[in-house]
Amino acid sequence: MTRSLHAVAYRRPSVLDSGADGRRLGLETSRGATPTGTTDHPRFFTGFLTAPQAASAGLLAVADVAAARYYQRQVRASLDPVVTGNGDRLRFESFSGCGGVYARLDVLTAGLDGGEVGHGTTNVDVNNSLREALSRIGTDDPLHLRVGPDDLTVTTLDGPVVEKKVPLPDRWLRGFAESQVIAAGFDLRAELPAAEAVRFLRALPKAGPRGAAGGPRWVVPAGRGLRPTTRAVPGAVCLPGPERLSALQRVLRHATTLRVYGPAVGTGSAATASAWEMVLPGMRLTLTLSPDASRGFSGEGGVLDALATEEAAGDAELISVLLAWEPRIDVTDLAAASGLTPQRVRAALVRLGTSGRVGYDTAEAAHFHRELPYDSARVERHNPRLRSARDLVAAGAVALDGALGTVTAQDGHVHRVRDEAGVLSCTCLWWGKYRGGRGPCKHALAVRMVRRGAAAGRGTAMARVDGGVR
Repeated sequence: MTRSLHAVAYRRPSVLDSGADGRRLGLETSRGATPTGTTDHPRFFTGFLTAPQAASAGLLAVADVAAARYYQRQVRASLDPVVTGNGDRLRFESFSGCGGVYARLDVLTAGLDGGEVGHGTTNVDVNNSLREALSRIGTDDPLHLRVGPDDLTVTTLDGPVVEKKVPLPDRWLRGFAESQVIAAGFDLRAELPAAEAVRFLRALPKAGPRGAAGGPRWVVPAGRGLRPTTRAVPGAVCLPGPERLSALQRVLRHATTLRVYGPAVGTGSAATASAWEMVLPGMRLTLTLSPDASRGFSGEGGVLDALATEEAAGDAELISVLLAWEPRIDVTDLAAASGLTPQRVRAALVRLGTSGRVGYDTAEAAHFHRELPYDSARVERHNPRLRSARDLVAAGAVALDGALGTVTAQDGHVHRVRDEAGVLSCTCLWWGKYRGGRGPCKHALAVRMVRRGAAAGRGTAMARVDGGVR
C-alpha cells in the first residue's frame, strides 16, 4: 500500500480555556487553501457556538472516527480533522484509519453566532488535551469559538511551534473520493424521532475481537422506528458493520432526528454502503459506512469511468475555475455558466472529487466545494486498476469489434469485454466475482479508453472534412 508522511504545523496547540468573559475554544489551523491562495494559518471564524455541548460532542465524534480502525484494530497515528469554511457554515471531516468510515460535522448558520464564516480548507488541531477538555463541558453556557489564529498569536509568533507527521495512505485519499461518489446515489430512506433513534442505536451489537460484529445487516422502516431483517427485502437499508456507528453515541442526548440514506435495493441484493445522519441543534453529524467493515471505500471503483476520460479532465479544469467554496453546488447554474451539459458537469464534479476538491452532502443532495490539504493529485496516478488499464492501452493489447472488445493481458490470456446496454461486462475473474459491484475491471476500462480515443479521432477527421481539408 503506497503511503507518505503528511506534515502539519500549527502556531500552538488548540485549547479550551476560561476567562473573565467566559469559555473560549481556540482551534488552530495548518496551511490551507483560501480564495486568495495558500495561507499558512487561515482564520475561518470568530464568534459563538449556540449549542456548545452538542458542538463539542460532534467534534469529538469526528475525532473518534479519525483515530479509529473498525477492522483488525491496531494502534496508529490519526490524521487531524479537515475544516472547511463555506461562507455560511463550518464543516469538520475525517476518515477512519481502516478507510471504511467517513465522518462529517456540519455546523450550520443556526449553530453559529456573532461572526462571519470565511472560505477555505485546512487541517485543524484536535489534540488529546483538547479532547479531554471538550468531554468535560457540562453546561450550555456561551462558548466563544475561534477557528484559526487570534491576533495575539499572529503578532507575537514568527513560525509554527507544533508539528505533526502522520502516515497518509493512498487508499485513505481514494476513500474520500469514492465515498462522495457513492453518497451521490443515496436517497432518504428513513427518518426517526429522537426517542426511537436512541432506542435503535443503543440496541446495536458491540464489536467482536477483530473489531467487527459479524456480517452485514439490514433494517426496514416500521412505524416511527427501524425493524431488523436478515436479508435485503424491498425497502430495506443495509447496515454494514453496525459497530461502526459507535461515534454517534457521543451526540445521542442532543439529537432531535436520525436520518438514514442509502441506494434502492431489492431482494437478494449484496451489501451496500449507507449514510447515517444525526440532526442536532444548528448542526448535523453524518457517518457514511462502506459496504463491509473489512472493505474500505478505496476499492469501490466509482470514480474510474470519470478518471478514464480526457473529456472529464478538461471539463473539470473549466468547472474548477467557477467554484468558490459554495456550501451547495448547483449543477444547473454551473452548466449555464460553463456551457456544458448537466451530465458533463456531474462527471467533472466526480473528477474534482478524486482530488478532494468537492464533497457531497446527502442532507441537501448537493456537492460542496472544499480543497483537501493533501497531495491528493497522486490518487489518480496510483489507482491500480486505472494504471493497469492505461498500461494495456499503451501496449496495444485492446482490439475493438463492434459491441465486443478483446484485451490480451500480459500473461497471454484473452478477455472479452461486451457492451450490454452501456454496461461493459468482462470474462475476467474480477467481473465474475463482483459483477460490476466495485466498478469496472481494468479490461473494461481499457476498452472504454480505446473507444473514446477512436470516437475522438473520428470527430477530428469529420471536422477536417467539413473544413475542406482532405
